[in-house]
Amino acid sequence: MKPIRSLAGPVLLAGIVLFLPVKGVPFPQTKTPNFYRDVLPILQDHCQNCHRPGEIGPMPLLTYEQSRAKASAILQRVRAKTMPPWFADPKYGRFANDPSLTTEQIETISAWVGGQTPAGNPKDAPPEKFWVSGWNIPQPDEVVRMPEAVVIPAKGEIEYTYEILPTGFKEDKWIQMAELRPSSREHVHHAVVYIRPPDSPWLRNAAVNVAFTGSALTDAHEQHDAHWTDSDMLLVYAPGSSPDHWPDGMAKFVPAGSDLVVQMHYTTNGHQARDQAAVGLVFAKQLPSQRVLTLQLTNSHFSIPPGDDNYRVDISGTLPNDATLLGFLPHMHLRGKAFEYNILYGRGRIETLLRVNFDFRWQLTYRLARPRPLKAGTRLQAAAWFDNSSKNAHNPDPHRTVIWGDQTSDEMMVGFFDVAVPRNVDKQQYFIRQ
Repeated sequence: MKPIRSLAGPVLLAGIVLFLPVKGVPFPQTKTPNFYRDVLPILQDHCQNCHRPGEIGPMPLLTYEQSRAKASAILQRVRAKTMPPWFADPKYGRFANDPSLTTEQIETISAWVGGQTPAGNPKDAPPEKFWVSGWNIPQPDEVVRMPEAVVIPAKGEIEYTYEILPTGFKEDKWIQMAELRPSSREHVHHAVVYIRPPDSPWLRNAAVNVAFTGSALTDAHEQHDAHWTDSDMLLVYAPGSSPDHWPDGMAKFVPAGSDLVVQMHYTTNGHQARDQAAVGLVFAKQLPSQRVLTLQLTNSHFSIPPGDDNYRVDISGTLPNDATLLGFLPHMHLRGKAFEYNILYGRGRIETLLRVNFDFRWQLTYRLARPRPLKAGTRLQAAAWFDNSSKNAHNPDPHRTVIWGDQTSDEMMVGFFDVAVPRNVDKQQYFIRQ
């Protein structure tokens, strides 16, 4: 049987494909990935924001020597897909800050480790990534810092700690990026930074630039208000959460003369420490067209039975006005198992926007790849599942009925979400239904 083609290249003979060399063109060679050309770009884009000095990663991964020493551990974690941390179910939504590695990137690291971690030529390395020391945002235009460190005891439960920090702003500011930096990260369960405009009565009898707790306030009304406020949030910090970085044309608003009220939830770990938190702010370069508001869906009325490994708590509400949905930050404690954000339509139809397999140690922010315009009246739902059984290795007491509470041994169910609204609409105005 004559071949269909007699030229060099693929030849079909009796149903079998043969590859013949083309003159001057060698067969492709499989190259073992090397560090500088193949692995370093992956580390720069997906790992070094945490794995560098002063950040949350336990070891830096900036150089060949550092990465080669941890090559086996890196391979184990990326194959298991536990690093980089990301807990969104891929069946629901696409997210701009998803650091997950592709199959090809995982195979590249696997082949590099299997090939005895060759260095390659340093000239093939990508340009060195510039990191601002002490920040995961560009160099802040303004840093608002606690003037004195807060002393954290070695043992016991710590009541929420507040500190009112004047901004000193002489003019209104639009904040495009914001980051809270505790100096003792391992002692911070979470933190919320509120914006207190100069005309707000909230906590007006509390001292400024001094740490205090709600119970230390002499007025019963202010003791209550320490925990519940309608003030706008600048940012929310939790283990593993990323700084706020809003798209061009969007920013948060801080009026001239405002204070930042920092709510810190400290925890003890057997070692006394001191924390002096700071808030870094990057101002918008141009007047934005939209204002970002952080809202929340919260259900504080639940009772999780002992031993229940899949207890559901949910809450829903309708948007009072049009808004553009930007992202989510679910918050629970040690019994948290899963969290969902849904749109509820009529006749039982549900659209799931995000489903998270919750990990208390990594409370991540999930930024939509494409912001979602939503009409007034859209019903958003937050749903959470808790594991209060002995199967939960993090459960401090599977024999206890668990209710809402501030401490890590209690539980919370909070679904933070961010929306963009017209620039001239503040939080109070947004909730006036038309």
